[in-house]
Amino acid sequence: DLVGEDSSGAIEEVRLLFQLAEDYGVSDYLVFDASVVRGLAYYTGIVWEAFDRRGELRAIMGGGRYDRLLELYGGEACKGIPCVGYGFGDCVIMELLSDLNLLPKFDSDGVDYVVCAFDQGLYGKAAWIAAQLRQAGKSVDLMPTPKKRVANSFKHADVSGARRMVFVAPDEIDIGVVRIKDLRLPRDNEGNAVQVDVPLNALDTVDE
Repeated sequence: DLVGEDSSGAIEEVRLLFQLAEDYGVSDYLVFDASVVRGLAYYTGIVWEAFDRRGELRAIMGGGRYDRLLELYGGEACKGIPCVGYGFGDCVIMELLSDLNLLPKFDSDGVDYVVCAFDQGLYGKAAWIAAQLRQAGKSVDLMPTPKKRVANSFKHADVSGARRMVFVAPDEIDIGVVRIKDLRLPRDNEGNAVQVDVPLNALDTVDE
């Protein structure tokens, strides 16, 4: 009653955002703040800003959804192209990481895992799996959108230098497991990659 009938779609988008944050395992870092206002001339959906929890620095980054921005500058040819984006304060994040002694060392040849959802409906589950692997100390590349062909997903994983590919498909998820393929071990006599089905509740023991 307070927001009106025209706001039902926007409310559902916010609910979906918090649900996906739950799947990612980052919901504790999100706070709904109706006072956040950014670029009313071009933002068309959720907007956000990120701060350090100590509250000692200005916003580290901020952004949102602006579905009509490309059309504004590119004309009719760009009509209907959805967009999201953000601005990142490189000086702010460097200062924060330095204060916390968390500046990374980029000396790795590739990530441990690439996680890919079979379709958009399984993206939330893929995000949750990626979060579990990260909590277990693994480096993970979560593909933001499924490839049209499964072979292209594996090609992406191979090019990124990943050791293993986690393909989140409905048949395995329905029985509580996920299939992990090793991309670096020698293939078997039939040319198949080494693979194993790992229970979803045992992802922290995947290397044991």
